[in-house]
Amino acid sequence: MPRSIVLDEIRTLDPERDHQRIVYLSTTYDFSFDMTRSLELALYRTYCVPSISGLLDRTGEFASRPQKRYDDTDIIVSEMMEHGYDSERGRAALRKMNNMHHRFDIANEDYLYVLSTFIYVPIQWITRHGWRPMLEVERLGLFHFWRQVGRRMNIQEVPEAYDVFERYHHDYERDHFRYSDTNKRVGEATRDLFLSWFPSFARPLARPAIYALMDDPLIDAFGFPRPSRAMRGTVALALRLRAIGLGLMPARRRPKLRTEMGHRSYPGGYSIDMLGPPVDGP
Repeated sequence: MPRSIVLDEIRTLDPERDHQRIVYLSTTYDFSFDMTRSLELALYRTYCVPSISGLLDRTGEFASRPQKRYDDTDIIVSEMMEHGYDSERGRAALRKMNNMHHRFDIANEDYLYVLSTFIYVPIQWITRHGWRPMLEVERLGLFHFWRQVGRRMNIQEVPEAYDVFERYHHDYERDHFRYSDTNKRVGEATRDLFLSWFPSFARPLARPAIYALMDDPLIDAFGFPRPSRAMRGTVALALRLRAIGLGLMPARRRPKLRTEMGHRSYPGGYSIDMLGPPVDGP
């Protein structure tokens, strides 16, 4: 794996003590695209739980401001991952996230599940589609990072062991994934947001490609049509070719920071206090 300039440093770090540094290096140098796409998929998975999709559907944010909701989530997560949850910017993002969530009555088990998706869905994605495998120190670093964020969100009973939390993640999906109309509405609104990023002529192909990235339990919980085997194979091949191509390219020399990119909802730039729904909203 010669093209990474951060692996040597990552190998020297302790995942429990140095997880903020590990997540920064892994996310901004080697897996910037993969982390973004996998976190999108992670949040998409949470919409397959009726108790979660029902709350999101009642807020009206997906129907009225889907792009802003996406950008707000992206910014909050990126602030913590790129600057650290204990930095001034990370603490401000965490306070904003807590303020947004504490307006609602959310079960602790749902909080735990959403937190788990931020660990295990990126790991699964990078295992399948990354240009190199994640090191164990990176996997454990991601676990300890989000576990500490969970503590700062006052989420109770966050497992202390990687494999215990992973088992919770899979058991929760097995027990809670099922179709509901709110799943479908939130899932369709998010799918249509993704499609809006493509030129109109490409959307008929992009739609089944999005479905091809989902496993059958996800598809069924949304009530989406199952993609053909050919489409699944085509999308998997495209991602594989991308990974091979990245492995042959020169190493990234500078970090890719989403907090420094433009966001559709904030063309003039953002501040943390601009994020979230209106204070007089639902």
